[in-house]
Amino acid sequence: MKWLGHPVTSLPTPAFLVDHDKVAKNCNDMLNKCKQLGIKLRAQVKTHKTVEGADLQTGGTRRCIVTSTLHEAEMYANNGFEDILYGYPLIPFHLQRCYDLRSKLQQFHVMVNNCDIVTTLNKTEPPAGKRWSAFIKVDAGNNRAGVCWQNTQAVVDMACQLSDGPHTEFQGLYVHCGNSYSAGNLEQVKTVRDLNVERALHLTQELQQRGITCKNVGIGSTPSCSQEVSTRMSSLTEIHPGNYIFYDSQQESLGSCSMDDIAVRVMTRVVSHFPDRGQILIDCGFAALTKQGYGKISIPGYAHFQDNPNLKLVDMTQELGKVEAVHGKLDYSQYPIGSILYIYPFHSCATAAMYPVYYVHHNNCITEKWYPTRGW
Repeated sequence: MKWLGHPVTSLPTPAFLVDHDKVAKNCNDMLNKCKQLGIKLRAQVKTHKTVEGADLQTGGTRRCIVTSTLHEAEMYANNGFEDILYGYPLIPFHLQRCYDLRSKLQQFHVMVNNCDIVTTLNKTEPPAGKRWSAFIKVDAGNNRAGVCWQNTQAVVDMACQLSDGPHTEFQGLYVHCGNSYSAGNLEQVKTVRDLNVERALHLTQELQQRGITCKNVGIGSTPSCSQEVSTRMSSLTEIHPGNYIFYDSQQESLGSCSMDDIAVRVMTRVVSHFPDRGQILIDCGFAALTKQGYGKISIPGYAHFQDNPNLKLVDMTQELGKVEAVHGKLDYSQYPIGSILYIYPFHSCATAAMYPVYYVHHNNCITEKWYPTRGW
């Protein structure tokens, strides 16, 4: 295949590079953390959306994952994965595709966040001999898609409907610690994590007191799950982070990883010099990176440049990026036109979504090409 066995510098730019050794280490570290806690890892696969990445996240078992789109769930089901959670609020329009997945898989789960959709599930015949297996999405402070953790009665009502319904099975509670991304420092990340754990366990106890079995309870986000082990987390049954497979500049700023742990880079080339305005242009615009994160990392700009701490990416159009010096003036002799720079993205999930192929390398020699699934 073209480029295999060649150095990454032979690739056209912009290119999305994946360091296989770092990905494998990141995945093994999270699996070992779960083993230490005695709980399951339900790996979120939306960061990369590839068979190869999910193989590494599951330790080769191809079991126990969560997807963000039905298209992902279908792709993984077609590639021999099992115990798949479609981790998105279910609506009636999704049901035919969910029916097909429930037919195909021994374990397929949906996510619900209101009683109306539970009623719909119980009015919808599942495949013969099976039930609709559902997690309740709980909002423990993220203010996004779940039932508020304080609304105990709503959670109880939904769990009762699922447990007692003719066609449904209550699988457990799912909490996303998205509010960990708003933390200002490492201690705040830990505080958010511990609060999410306690709120999830509180609801579990409330259900148990009402005679409702909660088979699974999990929390997750890469910041909350990348810290040293919290013994209280061993009271959970699973965690479900995802970004950790790649990490990024945002995770480094939150204390989830070091720069050396970041497994992905965008390779770009210098295309123009503009000394009159103190800039160079690169062939990496917002169609190849993301306009997220300006001013949210340790240097000004949108991202870190590998081995070039005095460069900052200050603006992007669709196909071009504007780069300036952090301090003083640019030495243009260090960045001749056509020379290569490497960028650690602020958000690897959003950046990966822009590429039809990932170039996987070992010691900067291309060893594989991963093709992510696309669509909803």
